[in-house]
Amino acid sequence: MDENNPVSVVKELIETCKDGQKGYQEAASKVKRSDLKTYFNEQSLERGRFAGELEAELNRLETSDKKVSGSVAGTLHRAWIDTKVSMGAGDKAILEWLEQGEDRAKDAYEKALAATLPGNVMEIVRRQAASVRQAHDKARNLRDTAEAAA
Repeated sequence: MDENNPVSVVKELIETCKDGQKGYQEAASKVKRSDLKTYFNEQSLERGRFAGELEAELNRLETSDKKVSGSVAGTLHRAWIDTKVSMGAGDKAILEWLEQGEDRAKDAYEKALAATLPGNVMEIVRRQAASVRQAHDKARNLRDTAEAAA
């Protein structure tokens, strides 16, 4: 991410949101607990909304019609949990995996907050970053609770 280029920053965040959207969908399809399934589906929808907000801003910043999708790293991250689940990993492993993804999302938003962005974009990024931090902390707490119960 070129922190002096608003287009680069917004594209990176769109990738991050789409990775999160797909990651939460994947987690929801793998967990056994219904409360986790519901939470993960809600987070997936939120990340999809975040990506949509950022895509609207990207359209204002540039004229390219090229769609931004998730990253290769995100795809590999999801393939890893598929492998672990197929080998018998349970909800605890899914929560650990999810918290790692949230670490990456939190880092991406922290970098974006330090970037040079137009005021309207920065407001969106601040609001989304706060929600991403909350989701990160909840994922960490869920993981810690699962570890304590194991």
